Amino acid sequence: MLETAVVAFTTLFATIGPIDAAAVFAALTPDSTPRQRRSTAVRGALIATVILVLFALLGKSLLAGLGISLAALRTAGGILLLLIGIDMVFARPSGSTSTTPAETQEASLKQDIAVFPLATPLIAGPGAIGAVILLMANVEGNLLLQGVILLTLLAVLLLTFLALLGAGQIQRLLGVTGLHVISRIFGVLLSALAVQFIFDGVGQSGLF
Repeated sequence: MLETAVVAFTTLFATIGPIDAAAVFAALTPDSTPRQRRSTAVRGALIATVILVLFALLGKSLLAGLGISLAALRTAGGILLLLIGIDMVFARPSGSTSTTPAETQEASLKQDIAVFPLATPLIAGPGAIGAVILLMANVEGNLLLQGVILLTLLAVLLLTFLALLGAGQIQRLLGVTGLHVISRIFGVLLSALAVQFIFDGVGQSGLF
């Protein structure tokens, strides 16, 4: 159970990226009042939570309806997470865990950024959605472990919300170098987990 919680926390922390989300949030709300920032953070975090919990609970059924096997899900999910991990190690922006330059530019012109780009794709992006589906599928049939993953997801989302509230302070405290150090550490861990997912998927595929 502890191992499941550690793997889930590492994977979700890396793909949701609370620190990165806070840095982008601070950059998108330089002229907002503290009250406006808090309101936007609350709505964005709640919307992202609904999205990720729904995919955690229904994602496997959706993929099964499309005829996608668990082995294919593990392999494809592992490849996606590996690409994200590589981007994190080299401190490159990834559209799977953050906003693209075009999305950031569009968001800067919007009055309300709670839904886009804060809730999605900044918090509940493709990487995070793929991760929750994959993590839940890996413990299919074990309600206790699925509950652990859901609680871990909620814990990471709570950390993300708190990071959004303290976005300005985090950005000033860590700076660019600090943000990159954290990103690289979790990128290495995520890459290792991703390779294990790929190995498990290929092993279960029956190809070898």
